[in-house]
Amino acid sequence: MGDLLSLTLIELCDTLAARRASPVDLMHEVFLAVDRHNPAMRALVAERDRGQLLHEAQLAEQRIASGQGRPLEGVPLGVKDLEDAAGLPTTHGSRPLREKVADRDSTQVARLRAAGAIVFGKTNTPEYGSSAVTKNLLFGATGSPWDNERTPGGSSGGSAAALAGELLPLVTASDGGGSIRIPAAFCGLVATSRASAGWPTPPP
Repeated sequence: MGDLLSLTLIELCDTLAARRASPVDLMHEVFLAVDRHNPAMRALVAERDRGQLLHEAQLAEQRIASGQGRPLEGVPLGVKDLEDAAGLPTTHGSRPLREKVADRDSTQVARLRAAGAIVFGKTNTPEYGSSAVTKNLLFGATGSPWDNERTPGGSSGGSAAALAGELLPLVTASDGGGSIRIPAAFCGLVATSRASAGWPTPPP
């Protein structure tokens, strides 16, 4: 099986589709990685019930076995805490919103779910995404996966740290002025953000 979280997303999807490993194997690896590293890194600030996550991984395994697997079948997903994922809080890193729970997915999350991804939890962000350093009064500061005393940048720092630190294989992010690109640079990732930079969206 190997270390599934060290694979690229394409390699991971190919591995799951070919049944060389299962979504259940992958979910257990995520649990271990989160338990081992997230208390110090603080990249994830909320997660769904693990029993339900395992159930969804089992359903994904069954779909793959029956030839009905979707492109992201069984891949755990982290959602930046500026974006709605049904059943999870959307706090925007702000204490007054700590009890706000989303009743539906954002368009992006809905499309990723439809492609087979399993929403795992929420990733940290500066309050309202307003800083290039990922920290807030609600959840504290996220640390770089390379050195927890340093910042992964912002505002998508929680997502970048979770991805580079191999807690999750897939995350969402958003960018209004460097909020994907700064954490990517700080965490050794590659990222672009066409729409937020005002660049034309390429044709389909």
